[in-house]
Amino acid sequence: MVDANPEEPQVRQGQSTSSRATIAGWYDLFSRGARDWLRHNDKVREAVRSHLPEAIAGGDVLSGGTKTIRVPVRMLEHYHFRLRTPEEQQGVGQGAAKPGDAIGRPGGAPTTSGKGGGGRNDGGFEFLLEFKIDDIVDWLWEEMKLPNLRARVGRAEEADWTREGWDRHGARSRLDRRRSMRESIKRRAVQTADSPAFTDDDLRFRQLNKREQPATQAVVFFLMDVSASMSDRDRQLAKSFFFWAVQGLRRQYRHLDTVFVAHTTEAWEFNEEEFFKVSGSGGTVTSTGLRKIREIIGARFDPGRYNVYLFYASDGDNAASDHADAGAALDEIAALANYAGYIEVSATAQNRLNSECGALFKALAESGKPAASFAISRFEDVWDAVRHFFQHQAAD
Repeated sequence: MVDANPEEPQVRQGQSTSSRATIAGWYDLFSRGARDWLRHNDKVREAVRSHLPEAIAGGDVLSGGTKTIRVPVRMLEHYHFRLRTPEEQQGVGQGAAKPGDAIGRPGGAPTTSGKGGGGRNDGGFEFLLEFKIDDIVDWLWEEMKLPNLRARVGRAEEADWTREGWDRHGARSRLDRRRSMRESIKRRAVQTADSPAFTDDDLRFRQLNKREQPATQAVVFFLMDVSASMSDRDRQLAKSFFFWAVQGLRRQYRHLDTVFVAHTTEAWEFNEEEFFKVSGSGGTVTSTGLRKIREIIGARFDPGRYNVYLFYASDGDNAASDHADAGAALDEIAALANYAGYIEVSATAQNRLNSECGALFKALAESGKPAASFAISRFEDVWDAVRHFFQHQAAD
């Protein structure tokens, strides 16, 4: 059984009395077994979130070497009676103790070494539960969305089937029994008493028609600095953010295109598999990557039909002579984009986002454009970055 009270739903610290009553009332709608199952799921989700840094840091996940993640979940046994062990003190007596003396635990003084000795004391245990990455992504992305997603002029490439009206002919699976019964009653109300209960004219079938929906296609550009200033750990941090962002966005949106670009002093477009394996050397010229993205937008993604997003990961370094060109290229993209995000890796607490690239995105946000920045220095920060860019929009 999972470590949870089997009688009442778990209530988080700080919740009001009305909130607690609402939660309890909601749980009361279910049977005892269903409530236990719901609490089990809540506990598992908490365990996944608490062990997310270890999961994110796993290299096998990024390389596609594994499709599952193991998460330890603490388990408890049912309450039960047990016999007293021989090592425990038994009986009562006067002894040599005086009022105020500290009373030790039965069985002697605790050991100070890292490895515990043998004994009969009760211990806990954990189960390693294995989850598919897709399931974890679904849980974690429940309240996240792309920022500023809008319907665009034009029509979606795939039209949705919608129910529109009834017909006297159609597939048997689309027979509307309630509507057919109503037609039968209406007919018999004006006919003789010996009229049949049903005729073919009474049957009504639901009709499905294709209706084209407003376009909400989106393209997300993932740009990464792979120059020599980016260490292997820096690249791993950036790729971890991109990986979890891509997995969540694809499961949230049907019409989504992704473009992967890396740059040093030049820029190249990669497919997804190559992007998560790429490394580079040489100097850093940020404007080359931004110009490459601007060219791709002009050639393949009309901003009138696509929601455009940019997420750029870098250590913040850039050639001093490139400041003006990078700023101009970023402004061009921002004029077409719904949102621009900057992820700075290898950032220290004293110098977060005070870099060359950080200044570019800070100026962009201060000008009123939809932009934000986040600094990542540990794998524990990766999921905080994902929430920073996507979760606040879901609450609006």
